[in-house]
Amino acid sequence: MQTTLSDNARRLPRAEEAESILRTCVHCGFCNATCPTYQLLGDELDGPRGRIYLIKQVLEGHEVTQKTQQHLDRCLSCRNCETTCPSGVDYHNLLDIGRAVVDAAVPRPLGQRLLREGLRNLVPNPGLFKRLVGSGQVFRAWLPDTLQAKLPRSTPQAKPAPRTHHARQVLMLEGCVQPGLSPNTNAAAARVLDRLGISVVAAREAGCCGAVDYHLDAQATGLQRARRNIDAWWPHLESGAEAIVQTASGCGAFVKDYGHLLERDPAYADKAKKVSALARDLVEVLREEPLENLGVHSDQRLAFHCPCTLQHAQKLGGAVEATLIRLGFNLTAVPDSHLCCGSAGTYSITQPVLSRQLRDNKLNALESGQPDVIVTANIGCQSHLDGANRTPVRHWIELVDAALPPPPTGASS
Repeated sequence: MQTTLSDNARRLPRAEEAESILRTCVHCGFCNATCPTYQLLGDELDGPRGRIYLIKQVLEGHEVTQKTQQHLDRCLSCRNCETTCPSGVDYHNLLDIGRAVVDAAVPRPLGQRLLREGLRNLVPNPGLFKRLVGSGQVFRAWLPDTLQAKLPRSTPQAKPAPRTHHARQVLMLEGCVQPGLSPNTNAAAARVLDRLGISVVAAREAGCCGAVDYHLDAQATGLQRARRNIDAWWPHLESGAEAIVQTASGCGAFVKDYGHLLERDPAYADKAKKVSALARDLVEVLREEPLENLGVHSDQRLAFHCPCTLQHAQKLGGAVEATLIRLGFNLTAVPDSHLCCGSAGTYSITQPVLSRQLRDNKLNALESGQPDVIVTANIGCQSHLDGANRTPVRHWIELVDAALPPPPTGASS
């Protein structure tokens, strides 16, 4: 695509990157065929090709309007278009660049600003979030349906993590909302890893991965969170931790992008590159291990929802399904498994109508094989799908943990 950036755009830190991405696009439109919002709305500007054109106009100096902002806001950042694109357009990075320019030029209405600032202050604070979830459970009957749908169906209880110490060690990102919404997920992962001779080391100083801030008009804050995590993980990596494991694929996709996002930071570029190289989704660790030795047994029928951040961002589509089948689980077929469920981080809150439509379509597909349980690999998807109060939705590792035989006598897990 022929592109001529304006003088102002050429002064942007990522101007060269934006121009390169724009020129990669051949405007073929294959991306629209797999774009969830284009499928719902049928508007060219609510598909990747149209949004790329809007960003091109902005960077070439054309007027920036609230309509431009609205069409970019409606994007789920699911990256389905990247999987489909025959030209390899790096859409998500172009979208980040475009959104930053548009958000700097178009002030948001007060309600939107308050909502986004509230999310940025609440979601990355696991202690506060967990207390609010607990209060919500107490007063659940008096809450509106929209808030009830954001709460777990029952008060979740975390089982203890194993206390054994193995020569092989990994770090694990605790997450922001997962401790409050699904506190047994990381403990279940630690127990399964323990059976395989791998210990989980806690890096207490690490916090939110930064994705929430980065995607809610605060890219600088998001990158600062990334730097703090790198500082927290670095001593453990130097001491021999072999990976940084994520049980939430949304966090994992962002951590794997640290190297790119901080490549112009001389103090962190090299460390960020190493952190991204060592970041692993849980399934990447488990699939390399002798899973047959676990002795897992379950008769439940499972439908797996593969999060967009796992299949399109991390390119791990099919990895969890293959691992579950290898462990002996019975998986049902899921039509249109490439399509987004509508969670997309905070999208279910900032774009509730579109999000619910996508959720209901996804649940219809997931339930078509009549599973006993739906499993997924991202807390956002899990909470969003389970909020419909239909088939129960859990993290896949919890089902694996529940299907483990009792530990040997005297073992801590």
